[in-house]
Amino acid sequence: MHILFAAAECAPLVRVGGLAEAASSLVRTLRDSGVVVTLVIPEYRDRDHRVELAEEVTVPLEVDEWARPATARFGIAEGFGPIVTVDVPGIAKPHPYVDPTTGIGWADNPLRFFAFSAAVGALAELLDPDVVHVNDWHTAGALGFTGVTRPSVLTVHNLAYQGQCELAWAARLASRADVDAYVWAGDTNPLAGGIRLADRVVAVSPTYAREIVDPAHGMGLDEVLVAKGPALSGIINGIDAATWDPAANPALPARFDATRLAPRARCRAHLLTELGWSDAVGVPAPDLMLGMVTRMVDQKGVDLALALVPYLDGLGARLVMLGSGDPDLVAEARRAMHDHPDRVAFHEGYDDALGHRIFAGCDAVLVPSRFEPCGLTQMQAMRYGAMPIVTDVGGLHDTVIDADRDRLLGTGFVARKVEPAALVDAVHRAARAWRNRPRREAIQRRGMTADWSWTRPAAQIVDLYEDLLTPSPAPGSRS
Repeated sequence: MHILFAAAECAPLVRVGGLAEAASSLVRTLRDSGVVVTLVIPEYRDRDHRVELAEEVTVPLEVDEWARPATARFGIAEGFGPIVTVDVPGIAKPHPYVDPTTGIGWADNPLRFFAFSAAVGALAELLDPDVVHVNDWHTAGALGFTGVTRPSVLTVHNLAYQGQCELAWAARLASRADVDAYVWAGDTNPLAGGIRLADRVVAVSPTYAREIVDPAHGMGLDEVLVAKGPALSGIINGIDAATWDPAANPALPARFDATRLAPRARCRAHLLTELGWSDAVGVPAPDLMLGMVTRMVDQKGVDLALALVPYLDGLGARLVMLGSGDPDLVAEARRAMHDHPDRVAFHEGYDDALGHRIFAGCDAVLVPSRFEPCGLTQMQAMRYGAMPIVTDVGGLHDTVIDADRDRLLGTGFVARKVEPAALVDAVHRAARAWRNRPRREAIQRRGMTADWSWTRPAAQIVDLYEDLLTPSPAPGSRS
């Protein structure tokens, strides 16, 4: 079985958000299971996103004039394996999606990613894979160039980002499909078109798949999704179990696992010292350490977490945040740290090593999302022994069991409403459980020993591929 798998990012080669982690881990797991996967990503060429390849071969791609020149660079990426990077007009930028100086998407993003999609379509013609698997709006346009006879899968990682732009683009994207496929609400909507054209649409958790067919959560595309019927499903993402292994991560101050929790205290002490909150400066160790590693955007409920700040003293808790994004939310986090230096620490930017130390050193991790297609943070936190405190949405609902509602199976604490009062209540309950050592360790061990790997999700994806490739019985025949 040969899969052409297209994504806008893939860790560790190009990493911005959860898409990169999901694409990387799924491709690796599929390959381990014997599936031949040709991974294709854009050739951003920036020094932070330049992919070095061994055994490199460059091939020109036949695309429409507006997408020229397009070339594919085949090779082997160290530590990852075979990969194809595609160069098209405008794709080379210092950030894959946004201007770092303004935080706003590049003005030519439609040209960049639609040309990339055209190149993916040309690759499909060149390589003749069994299935084309695309991800989010950046590659959804490829289905308009591959033809309706080639089996296809679209994974929706986040319905909020749809790539809407001027109507004139729709005809170019639908070069081999219905000219109206990418037309939506008077604009071109690549995600809507991808949903319409894909043989299967996969949301990244079962609950998210149920949520997005409702007008309240469908981001305007609920009717398009309802029309897919049983061709829409939800498969929960996993995490890279090797990367997120506290017993083998050399970057941690101490290594531990579910059978040896005691060394985790050294990770906690190290984090306190790193943040300037060691006992030497008068910070009591019994305070509950809350962590939040996130994109600073409205979806992630950053404002809800910051609304906790006035209550931290009464809760006996401290909050450390790591992330970047919306300038207003970043400024609010900075103010909280300035006004409450003994309760709030904020590190702006992306720091992978610090993110791991926060998960290993904090007692609990906040994930107060307004909506969450899947979420990786809660699974990473549980793997590292930090209790997740989440809202009851999307993939958070599917992965976290409230420990007060199920004393035998609970793995964290769930705020039933997406509001500050419910989050304060969940933090209060987590703090109470944390101060009860036997109960705390039972919750930690359940989260640490759960299977958060890609083994099961990848097997479900393979089943989906095989179903697509199984000929349907002829009319009137007996199955």
